[in-house]
This record gives sequence, structure tokens and C-alpha cells, in this order.
Amino acid sequence: MIWWVYQQAKKVSEFTEVYVATENSKIEEVCKELGMNVILTADTHPTGTDRIGEVAQKKKADLYVNIQGDEPMIEPEVIRQAVLPFFDHPHLQVSNLMTKIKDPIDAINFTVPKVITNCDNIGIYLTRATAPYPKGSLEYSYYKQVCVYGFKPEALHFFCTHPRGKMEQIEDIEILRFIEAGYKVQYVEVSSKTVAVDTPKDLEKVNRLVREII
Repeated sequence: MIWWVYQQAKKVSEFTEVYVATENSKIEEVCKELGMNVILTADTHPTGTDRIGEVAQKKKADLYVNIQGDEPMIEPEVIRQAVLPFFDHPHLQVSNLMTKIKDPIDAINFTVPKVITNCDNIGIYLTRATAPYPKGSLEYSYYKQVCVYGFKPEALHFFCTHPRGKMEQIEDIEILRFIEAGYKVQYVEVSSKTVAVDTPKDLEKVNRLVREII
């Protein structure tokens, strides 16, 4: 699964380097066998963003993009969308992707974070609940988070040196740490068929999709 994600990331022309960041020595060994750049990190990181923060201390860059290793169907053009806002907004610190929910099950699935933004697609809140509640109108499309994040080094430093916010602790969604602290998180809507592998059923779905490709 990680090999698939790595190959997709390598196709993004804006990237100068791609690494697998892992705390698992077995994964490190397999990555080396398959010719993938890999960095072994501490095994004490509570989130993937903390792990990227450690990588940022070892590998200096203008921008870091965190791509989850459990989304093997992620498309290179979709990954690029997390990078492009930084060219238009030099002071931007954090970006994240979202896609319209088409499967009603995703709207009620607590493993799928739902994204709520303002009119400029700046993140207001993320929740595992089905929100917003359609009391006043049914004219609304729900969006789910696509786990590709863009971070400036300063944003990573903030994340790694500040405790979890109240809502982050409750929802267990790490991007809320930035929103609670007043950071503008730029969301970009993408059309993606990616599937995050969080459950055995997700894995079955991805295996079926991969078989259709190959």
C-alpha cells in the first residue's frame, strides 16, 4: 500500500524529494529493498503531523506535504492541489484537501472527518459527526477530508511545540489544532476517488479497485 502511495507522489513535479516517514523498522527495511527513500522516526509520535515535524528537523525545505500511507488510490494531480495555494498566498501556513461526499454512508461514518469551511474555503471546523445539520435548508453538499496536508516549517514547529486543543482532543482530528489556534487552513476542493484504508472493509474495497486497474 505504501509503495502505491509513494509512486503516485513521485509523479508530482513540484516535489524535489519524496520520503516514507515511519517508526517501524520492518517498513524501513522493505522501503530500502524496493528503492524508496525512507526516514526512521521515533515511535512516540501521537500523530502523523508530529512525525513530519521530526522529518522537518532532519530535512530542510520550504514546504512539507504530508500524504497518508493508507490512501493508495490518491492521484498525483490531487496531491498537487495541496501545493498550489502556497504559490498564490505566500503567507499561507497550512493547506488541506476535501472532496464532496457521494456515498451517504460516508456522511454518517465516524471514521470520515467532515469539513466545514467559510465562503473562501478557509476551515471553520472538522467533525466526525454529520454536520452541519440541515434544519434551515437541504441545499447543502457534505465534504470529507482528503488526508493530504501542506505545511510551512513554521506551522510544523507550532504544532510540535503546543498541546492539543480542546476540540482536537474531543474529535481526535489533528488539523483542529491549527484552527483552534487561529491559523487559516486553506481547503481545496478536489474530485478524487481515493479511499482511506481505516477498516478491513476499506481494504477489501481498495483491493477490488486495484485489481480493476492492473
